[in-house]
Amino acid sequence: MAYLINPQNTIAILQKYNFHFQKKYGQNFLIDSHVLDKVIRAAGIQEEDFVLEIGPGIGTMTQFLCERANKVAAVEIDRNLIPILEETLKGYHNLSIINEDILKLDIASLVCRENGGRPAKIVANLPYYITTPIVMGLFEGGAPVESITVMVQKEVADRMQASPGGKDYGAISLAVQYYAQPEIIANVPPNCFMPRPAVTSSVIHLKRHKTPPVSVLDDKLMFSIIRASFNQRRKTLANGIANASNLPFSKEQAQDAIRTLGLSVNVRGESLSLEQFAELSDSLWNLGIWGGGAG
Repeated sequence: MAYLINPQNTIAILQKYNFHFQKKYGQNFLIDSHVLDKVIRAAGIQEEDFVLEIGPGIGTMTQFLCERANKVAAVEIDRNLIPILEETLKGYHNLSIINEDILKLDIASLVCRENGGRPAKIVANLPYYITTPIVMGLFEGGAPVESITVMVQKEVADRMQASPGGKDYGAISLAVQYYAQPEIIANVPPNCFMPRPAVTSSVIHLKRHKTPPVSVLDDKLMFSIIRASFNQRRKTLANGIANASNLPFSKEQAQDAIRTLGLSVNVRGESLSLEQFAELSDSLWNLGIWGGGAG
């Protein structure tokens, strides 16, 4: 079987089907075998695993996943790629190809059906504009997920792994780190893709925590506070909380809660760790006026 990671094989299959790249789907196909090897190794695929691949493209990585895993489900939104996938992957009998939007797919049901409810490993080369909704949807949606190994825009990977106080630190840093341990595996230059994207990419591995690293009374409240604190980065944390339409706390209540952490009332959200946000959330929750509003 001809592996598609060879650029000439990629070009040949695209020409055969007269395939045109769709900007709306952010399509950039990997053509570098060294990068592919790093993704596969980072994902840690074992022969008993069920792998959910998001955005298989023409099946370049899917071939290698099928050779290592017990079962693979490849979810591709572009129906023009389905006949290509059916040809390039026709030799693999442990594969199902699903023509769906991953954001609308019932992943929990899929994993239950294909893997008896045991956690799946997710592998993806995601369109940059939709990375965060997909990653957070996988973590928040209740599907059993062991890990996510994903190719994303470098600056998004940097944000996911960022620590308090840095310019990259923000709501996505805290959200990802609440659910998983992020590790950037490699940076990937534009010439590793066809067509070349305008930015550098990164491979990041997100190993899901068995239990969250912090205990919090109401995680919806905590994330509402986190979002409020980063929606207006130039404002103090207390002002951000007081100005948030979905939070019922006054500036004075926010300041009092911040003082209980031993912090200045003028502190900004970017200075707080996940543990401190959990403590702040619990302090405000104990006021008894949070009604669990929109998160």
